[in-house]
Amino acid sequence: MTKGQSLHLTAAAAAELGRQAAVAGTPGMMHLDLIEGGCERWTIRLRPGHLAGVPIGRADGVTVYAPEPQLPQLCGLSLDYRSDLSGGGFLAHPPEGLVSCACGAAFGPRAALGTTTQ
Repeated sequence: MTKGQSLHLTAAAAAELGRQAAVAGTPGMMHLDLIEGGCERWTIRLRPGHLAGVPIGRADGVTVYAPEPQLPQLCGLSLDYRSDLSGGGFLAHPPEGLVSCACGAAFGPRAALGTTTQ
C-alpha cells in the first residue's frame, strides 16, 4: 500500500468484509470502487475478490483493493460496519472537507455556505 493512500477499516468492517470474502470463495480479498451518483457524489460498491487495482487497506486478514484512479477520493476514508435486528450495512466516514450521506454509503464534497444552485 502506498503511504497516505490508505483506507481505515474498523474491526467490525474487517470482520464483515472477511466473512463476505470467505462466503464468495475469495478469502481475504475484497474490492471497493466508487460509483458516481446517488444521494451524494460517490457511492461505495464492495465486491468480493481482487478484481483490479491496488491494495488500499488491510485489517484482520482481509485486504481491500481499489482502482488506482480513485485513490484521491478514497484517501483518509474510514469504513465501519453496523448491524442490528433489521440488517446491517457499511458506513463511510470521510475525511475533513467531505460529508457522508444519511445512508452512510455515499459521500461527497461539502457544499460551500452561501451558494445556491439553480
